[in-house]
Amino acid sequence: MNKKGYLYLVLKRFLSKKSSTISLFVVILFILLSFFAPLISPYEPDLINVDKILLPPSLEHPFGTDALGRDVFTRVMYGGRVSLLVGFVAEGIAVIIGVIVGSISGYFGGRIDNIIMRFVDVMLCFPVFFLILSVVAYVDPTIWNIMLVIGLTGWMPIARLVRAEFLSLREREFVLYEKVIGVDNFTIIFKHMLPNALNPVIVSAAFGVAGAILLETALSFLGLGVQPPTPSWGNILTSGKDMLGVAWWISFFPGIFILISVLCYNLIGEGLKDALNPKIYE
Repeated sequence: MNKKGYLYLVLKRFLSKKSSTISLFVVILFILLSFFAPLISPYEPDLINVDKILLPPSLEHPFGTDALGRDVFTRVMYGGRVSLLVGFVAEGIAVIIGVIVGSISGYFGGRIDNIIMRFVDVMLCFPVFFLILSVVAYVDPTIWNIMLVIGLTGWMPIARLVRAEFLSLREREFVLYEKVIGVDNFTIIFKHMLPNALNPVIVSAAFGVAGAILLETALSFLGLGVQPPTPSWGNILTSGKDMLGVAWWISFFPGIFILISVLCYNLIGEGLKDALNPKIYE
């Protein structure tokens, strides 16, 4: 089967699942809302208006206003930029590191594999969230530092996935033939073996984006993530936690966006897992 035909079958199978298709469109909708927030909302996310403090949801303010009179709908849209960006970039960093480490470990094997995998095992011994808390305590909690910290502490599972694939692929005939004719290791690893090992990585990355969004939300909720006045779903959630009895909407709407986003990414991951299963196309 040629590459174009395989991609068509994967896309067709993915779109055949309603849950995955709907989830993909919801994620795209959230991205568009965040990107085009200045065109959609007439308000500024940090504009304080003492005349409109704690107004309930209405036509003028669909998600109500907060304790400073700021439009919650506007802040949720702008906050989506931060939370979704953190998810994509942090997981991208984790994928890059995990792919490189796992490829080298699985391809060379032997002592190199043992050293790398023992280091991975040591890293996996630490609870990821508490490891992130420890690092964030010593760095400035900017959006870029948060993305970097989450990415640098989330690459280990991907490295193990790639290593397992490479341990299987390195005994295949095409790899042995390339070694015999003198093809360099870099070309074998990244041009010929890696494309055949990406399926589980793609699936893991979809789940990883959801995990990164939750981590950023948890850090912001604890006051260690993106700092106000820059809105993120986590710190908007935090700003309303002490007023749930009188202004439930401040925490409710960002919470719903977090819930839907994480659920959609998980459903997309499930859809990719089924669509990229090689046994289906044998």
